[in-house]
Amino acid sequence: MKVTVCQLSNDPQAFARDWERLAAHVKAERSDLALLPEMPFCPWFALSPKYDPKIWESAVKTHQEAIPLLEQLSPAIVCGSMPVNNKGKRLNEAFIWDSISGFRYAHTKYYLPNEKGYWEASWYEKGDGDFKPFQAGNAMLGFVICTDLWFFQHSRSYGKNGVHLILCPRATPKTTLEKWMVGGQAATVVSGAFALSSNKINREGEEADLGGQGWIIGPNGKVLGLTTQEQPFLTLDLDLTKAEKAKEMYPRYVKD
Repeated sequence: MKVTVCQLSNDPQAFARDWERLAAHVKAERSDLALLPEMPFCPWFALSPKYDPKIWESAVKTHQEAIPLLEQLSPAIVCGSMPVNNKGKRLNEAFIWDSISGFRYAHTKYYLPNEKGYWEASWYEKGDGDFKPFQAGNAMLGFVICTDLWFFQHSRSYGKNGVHLILCPRATPKTTLEKWMVGGQAATVVSGAFALSSNKINREGEEADLGGQGWIIGPNGKVLGLTTQEQPFLTLDLDLTKAEKAKEMYPRYVKD
């Protein structure tokens, strides 16, 4: 399965240019799956501890209006996350889109930080805690939206349920890039799955200091590739049988 990860600008004008380049890249590479960052279609809004309903509703509207843009990455399966209003709750939901099944929600972010630049628990609510695998093409997918990654029991459970790819759309700062990559490696070790992540990026010195660096990591923790300023998109052809065989290896076979 050919998969693409990316880093996309937090600035709307720069994002528009990034999106055009991403669409061209995905089509040129004939990617089967493309992973977007966390809430990619609007600037990062959780900078203030004070919830602003106008900013939230604008972010929700912007993402809803962007759904038709996903077709520009067709025939790839497109995954990411977006802010939504659902049954009276404000949520951050992962989605899957493809040209056959259309748009569907797949997982709601459960673990919410609340600190400088990342006041997420002040802006939206926890999801239902359901970490359920989804079939997409010939792969089983499992989502961990950003902070969800650090709760490795879910990656282990995904591995037990036959997941090939753990997807981590995120919005994380430049100062923690190494730590997040280590988290991705740990997720692959406990699951026996590949781990993919895409991140937002902004100009240096801005408050959230979003740092980019998407990654693809193999089922035993080997970093297979990273995005950079010079190469913001990364596509690799993954052998999904390696994730299936890895499930039989240490420490995945050890019983709870």
